Amino acid sequence: MSNKPVQIDPELVRQFSLQKQLLNNSPLPKGKAGVLSVIEKLGYVQIDTINVIERSHHIVLFTRCPDYKQKYLHVLQAQDKKIFEYWAHAASFIPMKDYRFYIGAIEKKPKEDSWLGEWIKENHSLIKKVRKRMEREGPLTAGDFADVTDRKRGTWWDWKPAKMALEVLFWQGILMIKERRNFQRVYDLTERVLPKNLDTTKPTIEEEKEFFIRRALGALGIATIKDINSYIGVGGKLNEWVDKMLKAKEITEIEIKGIKKPYYVLSKDIPELLMEKKTSDTRVHFLSPFDNSIILRDRISTLFEFNYSLECYVPKNKRKYGYFCLPILWHNRLVGRIDPKADRQNKILIINNVHIEDKKVISKGFIRAFAQSLQNFSRFHSCEKIEFNKKISTKITKTILKHY
Repeated sequence: MSNKPVQIDPELVRQFSLQKQLLNNSPLPKGKAGVLSVIEKLGYVQIDTINVIERSHHIVLFTRCPDYKQKYLHVLQAQDKKIFEYWAHAASFIPMKDYRFYIGAIEKKPKEDSWLGEWIKENHSLIKKVRKRMEREGPLTAGDFADVTDRKRGTWWDWKPAKMALEVLFWQGILMIKERRNFQRVYDLTERVLPKNLDTTKPTIEEEKEFFIRRALGALGIATIKDINSYIGVGGKLNEWVDKMLKAKEITEIEIKGIKKPYYVLSKDIPELLMEKKTSDTRVHFLSPFDNSIILRDRISTLFEFNYSLECYVPKNKRKYGYFCLPILWHNRLVGRIDPKADRQNKILIINNVHIEDKKVISKGFIRAFAQSLQNFSRFHSCEKIEFNKKISTKITKTILKHY
């Protein structure tokens, strides 16, 4: 019997990956149950501060839950205690049931000669005072602490000392984020935030590492070693444990036609991967730059043949597509990008740019789906009108805009 990996058609791989990312006609419960289901199935949803449109975490959830409301996320965190905040790929909302697998990352101490280690040593007294106040007064925000009036301002992480102390206590697991008020973190002691019946036993190193591997493959469907290591970064390097799970046949290596690098899949998911029935969502999706499905840029470049980077950090005169362009997903392909901005005061969704890169998608079906998704996206932003920048001038885009 040959040990040569099974070869899979790229279209099946894209279909399978998007199913795992809940972007391919994936049924979900309504209301906050659907929101929790998304966070639990993806493993995390990244939190981001940019709000030229709604913040990324809200877009990620709305993309998968058409009935999404921001209050669902708040209730799941502040009241139901079904999710918590910590570092996953970055600052993220994470299923509360996964908390024990993050204990290793929480307990990891910074190197003494690192900038954080130095700061902690120099501000030991302040950290102790902040902790005592939290114990005494209960939930507090950074705004409840006074700033130092004569401190020298820096250029990076320019937090007042008390805010930095709160973050240190949060990183150390002494504090947690109880809730957010107007996006501001409300801190409280961990023992007052964690649900009383939560399993907080620390896993073995093997249990922890295998958990992060299953989390990555469960959410991505198929992945390279680099993808597995990167999906939830706090899991660390997982190569050794991937090899062990491969030998135990919990993971199977596959080859994708036309791609040389090896990919891995959970063995139990192979029947789903090999389903020959082609399925694709009939909706157009506008994906947040921090969406779990596209956050690994090398991955989407290889699997979807789509090169993407976020240009808000690029000087204006060097931007090609726009400040906050969202990739456009249609029928299992990334076909273009759209650069929206919400004018909240006037309730207008401004479309600064639209790029359709796959000319073959232009059809009545695509145009109808694009128009419907844009209307839904506008309503989600509480906008009553959609306006297109007059500089949008490509022939393909004009074909779409005739629909409006």
